[in-house]
Amino acid sequence: MGDQEEDFSGLPLEERFTHKNWKARKSGYEEAAKTFESTPDESDPAFRPFLSDSSLWKGVVTDSNVAAQQEGINTLCAFLKYGGPQACSRTRNVTVTGLGEKGLSSTRAATKQSSLEALLLYIEIEKSAPIIEEMIPLLSSKQPKIIAANLTALTSIFNAYGVKIVDPKPVIKTLPKMFGHSDKTVRAEASKLVAELYRWLREAMKPLFWNDLKPVQQQDLEKLFDGVKQEESPKQARLLRSQQAAIAKATEAGEDIAEEADKADYEPAQIDAFDLAEPQDVYRQMPEGFLENMASTKWKDRKEALEALFVVANVPRIKDGPFDEVVITLAKSMKDANVMNVTVAANCIEVLAKGLRKSFAKYRSRILSPMLDRLKEKKQAVADGLGAALDAVFLCTGLSENLEEIFEYMKNKNPQIKLETVKFLIRCLKATREPPSKSETKSIAEASTKLLTESTDILRNGGAEILGTLMKIMGERQMNQYLEGLDDIRKTKIKEYSDTAVVKAKDKPKPVVPPPKAAPPPQKRSVVKKPATGVIKKPALTPRAVTPPADEPPPEPPKSTARIIPSKLGGPPKSGMSAPSGGLKLQKRLAGPGGSTTSPKRTIATPDVDDEPAPIPKLGLGGRGLAGRPLGKPTPAPPEPAPAPTPAGMNAIEREEMDLLRTENSRLQHLTDDLRASQSKLASQINELQNQNAQLIEDHTRDVLSIKAKETQLVRARSDAEAAEQTVQKQQREMERLKRELSRAMRAESPALASSTTETSDHIYNDASMNSSAQYNHPGMERYNSNRSIHELGPQRGGTRSYMHSPSEEKENGGLEAGDAMKMRSRSPPPQSHPAGGGGYGLGIGSGGDEGRGSTESLARHHRNARNGISNSNGSTDTDGAPIESWRRAAEVTSQLKARIEQMKVRLWILQF
Repeated sequence: MGDQEEDFSGLPLEERFTHKNWKARKSGYEEAAKTFESTPDESDPAFRPFLSDSSLWKGVVTDSNVAAQQEGINTLCAFLKYGGPQACSRTRNVTVTGLGEKGLSSTRAATKQSSLEALLLYIEIEKSAPIIEEMIPLLSSKQPKIIAANLTALTSIFNAYGVKIVDPKPVIKTLPKMFGHSDKTVRAEASKLVAELYRWLREAMKPLFWNDLKPVQQQDLEKLFDGVKQEESPKQARLLRSQQAAIAKATEAGEDIAEEADKADYEPAQIDAFDLAEPQDVYRQMPEGFLENMASTKWKDRKEALEALFVVANVPRIKDGPFDEVVITLAKSMKDANVMNVTVAANCIEVLAKGLRKSFAKYRSRILSPMLDRLKEKKQAVADGLGAALDAVFLCTGLSENLEEIFEYMKNKNPQIKLETVKFLIRCLKATREPPSKSETKSIAEASTKLLTESTDILRNGGAEILGTLMKIMGERQMNQYLEGLDDIRKTKIKEYSDTAVVKAKDKPKPVVPPPKAAPPPQKRSVVKKPATGVIKKPALTPRAVTPPADEPPPEPPKSTARIIPSKLGGPPKSGMSAPSGGLKLQKRLAGPGGSTTSPKRTIATPDVDDEPAPIPKLGLGGRGLAGRPLGKPTPAPPEPAPAPTPAGMNAIEREEMDLLRTENSRLQHLTDDLRASQSKLASQINELQNQNAQLIEDHTRDVLSIKAKETQLVRARSDAEAAEQTVQKQQREMERLKRELSRAMRAESPALASSTTETSDHIYNDASMNSSAQYNHPGMERYNSNRSIHELGPQRGGTRSYMHSPSEEKENGGLEAGDAMKMRSRSPPPQSHPAGGGGYGLGIGSGGDEGRGSTESLARHHRNARNGISNSNGSTDTDGAPIESWRRAAEVTSQLKARIEQMKVRLWILQF
């Protein structure tokens, strides 16, 4: 044993690290750890062998002997702790895998703890990404204990540093595989890891892995999340070396700054789904023919195109691309007449802005104004969609970029647009993370102050809420200057909104440390200038108060003080010098270590003002005053009177004048305040009158538009009436034409029949005009009479047709259809059965086709029978009765035409009125 110890201690540490005997290795590890702890800094020569040959540490962390392994990992921790960033960067590639495989899965608790501490030191000293990258492949190991041990280590890492320092995305992507593992220990450790991640990320982590889990696993995790939601927000438990250094520097500057830095480091990270998701190329996945469908005149085609775009673009993160045409098309959709298309277009803008974030800022100028214009829509669904899209666009840009458009639309005459714009500005102030500048604060305050004089209560409350939110951001002290002139009721309401507002930005005052460093130089300059001006003014007042006889000793010291500073400070009149000396000391402290010679000159001038005003005997520069003082001042007497007479400026008269001036100044200030109050009242009255004027203008415009609409309706009615008149005239001309055709046909058949037709037609027209009202009141009788006449004409012999059965008159007759006419023709008997043996009677449309069968005698007999039938007063006819029936039919058709004409005249009269 003794020989072995001597041999081991004599070997270099590098050889002992690779020795075959585990005791030699263990002793080497222990001695190396002590050496590292005793080094003064990171550049000590003790670290060089282990930095140059980093492969030594691979055998240390994977030592086959568990006791030696434990000491070796402790030595690694000491090496990392005292070796600094260089020790971490040189060794992490060879140690992390070994720590994950053998250190974290060791059976010894001390070894596990040392391995975890080594991983935490790697992250603390350098960075976390390489460590997580080395640990991810270990989660695919074939041994469940290695996977479970690394999951436990990852849980501890996130618990110590949080997701702000350690990127959770690579770990979250492996969770579905961990939950699908066959080993229950692995699944249990995966659940613990998910719970720890949920403490930091909340719902933002779900889109990355939630859909890949089984429903049962989702339910179990939801129950686990319910318990996590009740816990407090997590905080970083372990600081990085960089954070520790920053806090140390801040502590030297001041305790308050150190506390702020400490709080900033411990604040929980705000990470959403955008930070965790991978960007997707939405531009290439856009629906085919999107622009063509958006140019369609059918609103359904446009809606389908917008819905298809929304499905593609509704992803957590979008890869940047040339979306110029898409944004321009969506901006045009804001003017769509269909409100459903407007809502879907607003939803598309919202998802694009949320997916592109900062990349969407270049499209703000093209899309913001059209959306603000469309806020006039009163439907809540449309207003909500536009509001969400506006909020998404604001998050992509900032408050300064949007203020110009917001101020413009806050002056819009449409109250709905003005109200929604005010709501949008309130949301912007609550969501912004950077406080507005002083000029922007002034502009916002002025615009919102004008809203306090609006006629509607909603806009007045909106203006008060804007001022309250701005007060929450900027502070009450900075906002007081903008609230001057407001009554107490409005100030109280603004204060209430300020107390209840929840904002993300705070206007922090500038640090107090730098100003004193820059302050001393200007103070020195001011101190030098003041005595110079005092010396110039004092000699002008000296001739009056040079020789007070009774109080000769007091004035003498001030004269000497003007030249000799130490003697003046120790002058005999202690009572008169004590009070000003205290004031001098305060002035010196405030001004800083400037010129000690100049400050006493000021101090001596002030006590002289208090001592000399009482004895102001008017003594010239005669020899009596000078002869009485030759003892103490033989030579300095003539130049010294210049600084001494300075107290003459503080006479009682001048004090009275000063009091008068102060009273006058206060009176003027009160008068100015009254004028400002009256001016603010007048301004409010002017604003109210302007609002009333604007309302009257809107009413007048509305009335003018309604009058124009009525005139347009009247013009349309007149045009319809003219069209109806033209139609009536056309029908009249058509009726005249039919009459002429009827008379022409009758004359062509026979002159006698034509003459009888003329007489009978006149009689028929007279009867029809008397019965027109009956025909108008009972239009259903037309069809009945027409059908009846058809049936009466059906069984007539000879198959002849009257002249009223022409095609043009069948159209006018509503009761006679083309099919019925064909049936009548088919039912008529052949021409041979006619007793007269004549041809068809009518307009040349006979039932028989042979023209030679009739003779002139039979035709003459037929005409005679027709004349006898017409002349018969009882309406009797010849044996056939066909002519009389045809004349009755003609009378009925004519009466129907007249009835229709009367109907059209009545319609024309109704349209005119």
